[in-house]
Amino acid sequence: MTFEQLRIFIAVAEREHLTRAAEALRLTPSAVSSAIRALEDRYGTMLFDRIGRRIEMTDAGRIFLEEARAVLARAHAAELALAELGGLKRGTLRIQASQTIASYWLPPFLARFHATYPAVAISLTVGNTQSVAHATVEGDADIGFVEGEVDDPSLSARPVGEDRLVAIVSASHPWADGHALELHDIAQADWIMREYGSGTRSAFESAIRAHGLDPSALKIALELPSNEAVLSAVQSGAYAAVLSELAAAPHLATGRLTKANFFLPQRRFLLLSHKERYRSKAFHSLVEMLAEGDATPIPGSHTGTR
Repeated sequence: MTFEQLRIFIAVAEREHLTRAAEALRLTPSAVSSAIRALEDRYGTMLFDRIGRRIEMTDAGRIFLEEARAVLARAHAAELALAELGGLKRGTLRIQASQTIASYWLPPFLARFHATYPAVAISLTVGNTQSVAHATVEGDADIGFVEGEVDDPSLSARPVGEDRLVAIVSASHPWADGHALELHDIAQADWIMREYGSGTRSAFESAIRAHGLDPSALKIALELPSNEAVLSAVQSGAYAAVLSELAAAPHLATGRLTKANFFLPQRRFLLLSHKERYRSKAFHSLVEMLAEGDATPIPGSHTGTR
């Protein structure tokens, strides 16, 4: 069994599709199929059921997937440790972040990090709080950034920034006149919400629960998977939504949307890392940069040192 076979198996298992896995790995479908068949033949275990043109993981495949992910995560950690022990000025930092952080808060820090450490490759994957936490637990991410609270004993969470949620409506909405809203106003409105697992949704629900309103009482007209989709839908005039002030700021500045007069508390941005996995020099350097709070790139800085 090789690491390449494990990598191919994980890609196929996550997509349950040979061709899509091959495209993601930049391999031919025949090479991917051969690698899977070699694993199954060598160990006498079927990892996938072939159903017409589809494939589905078997029970054995699902069990093996957890082990394969763990092995590759440990191999990645070992590679990082050896590279740094050898004094090499290179590496990879795999980051996953929820939408607001990935789109509005984190990019200036990553630009500064790249200017300071150009030989370190950065990959950024966008998800929601739930998916980011899962990726950090499984070792698919070295660092996770989330907007919602995460309760997992295997993860360390530290505050690295903050944000405020705002209730937004179109300029033609009855709430646009700025009058103070009561709980019955919130309960009667038609809402556009982010999907379950979103840190924005979780924070809003916690806020109104603290005011004594059960989130299940909200009239939810639409659930949408991105900040941009929510912003676009709210402009129709009939709906209200809650989003990060960072995400809503351009629309508020042009007058396309306006803030409703309903107080929502600040929330924290959290950095997640696995308590038991190796933390590279690149990891510590980024954490240090975030702690300094300065995302201004250093002109001409390509030294790789601090």
